Amino acid sequence: MPTNFTAEPVRVRVPATSANLGPGFDALGLALGLYDDVAAEVASGGVRVTVTGQGAGELPDDDRHLVVRAMRAAFDVLGAHPAGLSVECVNRIPQARGLGSSSAAIVAGVLLARALVVDGEHRLDDAGALRLAAEIEGHPDNVAPCLLGGFTVAWSEPGGARAVSLPVAAAVRPTVFVPAERGLTATARAALPATVPHGDAALTAGRAALLVHALTTDPTLLLPATVDRLHQDYRAAGMPGTSALVSALRAADVAAVVSGAGPTVLALSQPPAGFPVGTDWEIWQLPIDVSGARVARGRLGHAERDPVAAGRKS
Repeated sequence: MPTNFTAEPVRVRVPATSANLGPGFDALGLALGLYDDVAAEVASGGVRVTVTGQGAGELPDDDRHLVVRAMRAAFDVLGAHPAGLSVECVNRIPQARGLGSSSAAIVAGVLLARALVVDGEHRLDDAGALRLAAEIEGHPDNVAPCLLGGFTVAWSEPGGARAVSLPVAAAVRPTVFVPAERGLTATARAALPATVPHGDAALTAGRAALLVHALTTDPTLLLPATVDRLHQDYRAAGMPGTSALVSALRAADVAAVVSGAGPTVLALSQPPAGFPVGTDWEIWQLPIDVSGARVARGRLGHAERDPVAAGRKS
């Protein structure tokens, strides 16, 4: 079947995400109101990528860019092979901080490719887009909230990744503490042992189940619900500042966890006024994104090209 591409550009807005949320290792995720805007159109040849904001001057401007790599993977599934691509990225999600910048790029690429193909949604439905994004990322806990919005529970089956999105209680108001230093998911995963004690696994499973209830129904239980023994302690030596801040916040009865693979810290309950954080952290109060990735037609507008995260509180 011949492939027809849309003549007009397409654009997508993708939210930041925080994964794991303590005990929900590789399973739980939360979409946050901090966004990358990405636009793409089919070109007569070659690949050109422009980046504004986070990662500008660092990220590749050709086929190596993760958005383009995800687009190529989606085009393969769609059986489509455009002659060239022009991609514009306005990034507000910090790179390599544990806020889902790579998942945002992957989700953006998959959805842009699908939207550029005239019958793309028939060839690759939403469930297929999730499976493909998770396959590219290697795990579904960040791509799921990026795609679906809200609080997500994701899992993998022989046929690929699946996920559900659940509403979050109104009293949950996330705060992220973002350091200047960066972290790599591969490095954080390398610190994890091949096995953990059965008691630790059982405790963490119970807290993950409780966390679903706490986030959706009773936020007063967030502190005990975010206890984890699967990954955070093993990663602490590689992120001493992150570990110290999590411990200090939890000692002040704040439900704090490592965001994703770190080094950002996520607080699911509000820190007390005047809590001593120090100057090494940017503090952002972010709403929960309930819509997930949103696709539209046309190029990025003036507001979408603004690399500053509007409404972010420090």
